[in-house]
Amino acid sequence: MNTNFLLQHVNEPTTQNNILDLVMTTPDLRIIGLELTDMISDHHMIDFALEVHGPHTRTRYKNIFSHAPINFELMKEELGSFHYEAVMRNNNAKECYLILKGKNATATEHHIQTKRM
Repeated sequence: MNTNFLLQHVNEPTTQNNILDLVMTTPDLRIIGLELTDMISDHHMIDFALEVHGPHTRTRYKNIFSHAPINFELMKEELGSFHYEAVMRNNNAKECYLILKGKNATATEHHIQTKRM
């Protein structure tokens, strides 16, 4: 592991007399308070904190659909007011797909609540 610039932090057996559970880091990361705790099945749990220093990276969030009630009637009304025949008549298959995909995404944004994770 040292030849690959990785450090192994578990130095005690985690299963019977063997070290089967590993905690490996690069040298710039520091493990604090690593200890083997309760057994789960035939393995010890490993408890530790990871101290990280370096350039701050921006946290990335994504929106996921929440479990809030959805107003399907308003969504159906919005999608139903779209003039599909004109779209289908005046565009090729790929253009139709992209237009309909966008329309569906817009209706979804309007009527299905999301939460940031």
